[in-house]
Amino acid sequence: MHMESSVTDSEVRLTVARCLRSLSSSSDTEDTVAALQTLQSYLNDGPESETPAAQRAEFRRAHYTRTLQCLVSNIQADWVHSLKAAQRVELWDALFLKGPPEQALLVLMQAVQEPTAGLDRLLAVTEQFLQRGRLTELLWSYCSDAAPPDSPQFRETLLGRISALPDIVANKLQRGSRGLFLPQQYYPLLAAGMVAALERTCQALRGQDCSLTFVAQTLGKVCIQGHSGLVLAVLAPRLSAASRSDMVWQRVCWKLVENVPQRWMESVLTELLPEALGRIIGNLVLTNKKAQFVIIHKILLLQYKYETRVLRSVLGYLAADRERRPLLLQVVRSVSQAWANPSAVKHTPLEQQLYVSKALLLSVSLLKDAERQELRSELLQCMLGGMQSHLDSGVPRIRRMGMVVGECLSSCMDISGARLKFEYDQDEETRELLSLMTPVACDEPEPEPVNGYESNTLYASLSLFCLVLFSDDELTPYDMSADQEINQASPPRYLRDCLESLVSSEDPLRVELSLRVCESLVRRNVFAAREISVQMSKVLLHMENKYNIGGFPGLRHAAMVALTATDCIPVTQYLTTEFYSLNYSLRQRLDILEVLAAAAQELSRPITERRDPARDAEAASAGPAPYPGDSPEHWRQVVEKRIRSKTKVLSKVQKASPNRYAAVAGHFFFPLLRNYDKPQVTFDLLGSDQLVLGRFIHTLGLLMHLAVNAPVIASQMGCALLDFVWTVRYHSDQMVRRGVLFSVCSVFVSMPSQSLLLDLSERLFETRAWLADVAEADPDADCRSLAVQSLVLLDKSVKKQLEDPQAVGLES
Repeated sequence: MHMESSVTDSEVRLTVARCLRSLSSSSDTEDTVAALQTLQSYLNDGPESETPAAQRAEFRRAHYTRTLQCLVSNIQADWVHSLKAAQRVELWDALFLKGPPEQALLVLMQAVQEPTAGLDRLLAVTEQFLQRGRLTELLWSYCSDAAPPDSPQFRETLLGRISALPDIVANKLQRGSRGLFLPQQYYPLLAAGMVAALERTCQALRGQDCSLTFVAQTLGKVCIQGHSGLVLAVLAPRLSAASRSDMVWQRVCWKLVENVPQRWMESVLTELLPEALGRIIGNLVLTNKKAQFVIIHKILLLQYKYETRVLRSVLGYLAADRERRPLLLQVVRSVSQAWANPSAVKHTPLEQQLYVSKALLLSVSLLKDAERQELRSELLQCMLGGMQSHLDSGVPRIRRMGMVVGECLSSCMDISGARLKFEYDQDEETRELLSLMTPVACDEPEPEPVNGYESNTLYASLSLFCLVLFSDDELTPYDMSADQEINQASPPRYLRDCLESLVSSEDPLRVELSLRVCESLVRRNVFAAREISVQMSKVLLHMENKYNIGGFPGLRHAAMVALTATDCIPVTQYLTTEFYSLNYSLRQRLDILEVLAAAAQELSRPITERRDPARDAEAASAGPAPYPGDSPEHWRQVVEKRIRSKTKVLSKVQKASPNRYAAVAGHFFFPLLRNYDKPQVTFDLLGSDQLVLGRFIHTLGLLMHLAVNAPVIASQMGCALLDFVWTVRYHSDQMVRRGVLFSVCSVFVSMPSQSLLLDLSERLFETRAWLADVAEADPDADCRSLAVQSLVLLDKSVKKQLEDPQAVGLES
């Protein structure tokens, strides 16, 4: 295969070099036309193309940019002028419009910036590039799995060219830029390309994972350069309408905003404020500190340019979700302090004081009764101090503002049934402040009309038609006395719905259905699972079987294993940290060990191995897998199986297969070994908790064995593991001793022979003597058998290394 690839690369390189030589030096029109046609053949992807796919891919990867640069440098050649108009469009222009769009755009922009002849021709081709939707193809290429080769420098250059294209053209032309290159036309066109790329992403997400990083970076770059109004005027209404009833669109919107770089986040958020924030940015305010600062501090306290509807949208967004409501309480505290600050009353502009007063009344109106009781003392202090500061002012508007806010606050707190009442002249400003205490439904735009008619009108007309046509007055009533009510509960279809059911649902059937589909949802929706992997792992780890669900331990175990295998580094960090935390039962600590072991085994499978959907469906229909902790013989069977598998493997040399575990083995192993000697109040690993110690050592041995295909990390793991088990090798509990011997076997199997003799040379003699003593004198038969196996493995490793002609200095 490698030889075939080399031959293909050579053929393409020679052909392209011959064509470019003809374009650069030949004066024969027929020769140059033939060269252009040959280069065109590498860009024709249709079924009629005679060029092999491998050659086309190699041309796009390594020779396309060089080809375009050659065309630009020879734009004034005689053969170019001799081409007819149709030939120029078909041969010269098409080379810029059919290849990788990111390479074509960079070459065109570079050519426009340089003092190159033929500027009109280049601008005409650039216009066609924009008109034919090549920007959409460029954005989509970075969303799909087959993303073009990339580097930070290349991406930064490409982002700069896309975001500043009108400026580049205007700087070159100096006077009178063309229509499509004006900002008023280019940036809406770019926004339409983003919408098209996001639509294709939504369709692709139902079958594969997509990345929105490049689109988000483009959006942020354009907004920070001052064009957010033009872009989001097209993009924001489309996102708001599409995410109204489509969960996939909502997830795409959330991911888009999440991927906007921190330094550009504010410029994007401030233009999204009038829209339905909850659907577009989700819970971004909880996970992104920059977004949180902008929304709950900068917009509400520092800036006062926004209209009341923007304030209502921001505060309604915070109040709409249970997880975001603590931020609403934080806003009430900070805004009330700002309103009552005497220095602010004296020195801030009237417009800002009015703005803060509106924010205070709107946020208080959104509080629930329990929250008002929680903040009662703080609101009372704010009301008394703030009213005093406002009433002491010599400005009538400020005094009137203090009276209105004081009345509203006393009304909502209902202090002993007494409410403040002031006499003042009502005007438009006071009436607006008083109206803010009345809750208003979320002011979102209605869905777009369908074919010129409102969908609600169509639905009402159709319902009336059906009612008249299919009247049931003449039908004979059916006997339904023996009917039984059918349970309407259905399993969740989305991971976040599943998580919500597991956390807050009180319906036993819904909890059971959610738990039964949890594993399959995680494995089918990797993109969504990685967003909530740690949160769901925490819920499952603390979950109890309070509804007596059949097969509960196995269902919970399978879901946690799927989460760990899907998003291994964050989940293993959480599990290994919680293993040593307080207030966990021994059963939960054993669960953590079993989940880590099972996930490591799954990740250690060869990458070439593919899951069989039919087999998975058959397994799912057969019920959950038996829970590892349910079988009393589980420990002995696993140990014996491991011994047999190791002995069999050593009988012949096998080629290591790549797997996903090799790259993350250290994340499983070293954090788990970090705090074993620090006893907690409820957990003493080296003391009384012998059951957990035995399972703990066996898990470490299993993680060590699975790292056999990662020799570098296996050497480090082996040294650390041998140091640890050496301190407990004479433990009184036979299960602990079995785990120690199993771990020693794993070290001898997984560590390379050279590393074993070099890194452990000082301890091997002592280890061999101890193993020989165990093989002869240990009262447990399994321990004696494991010791014999360890001696055999050690002798084979030493013999293998001494027979290696490259071994230097090891004979001694």
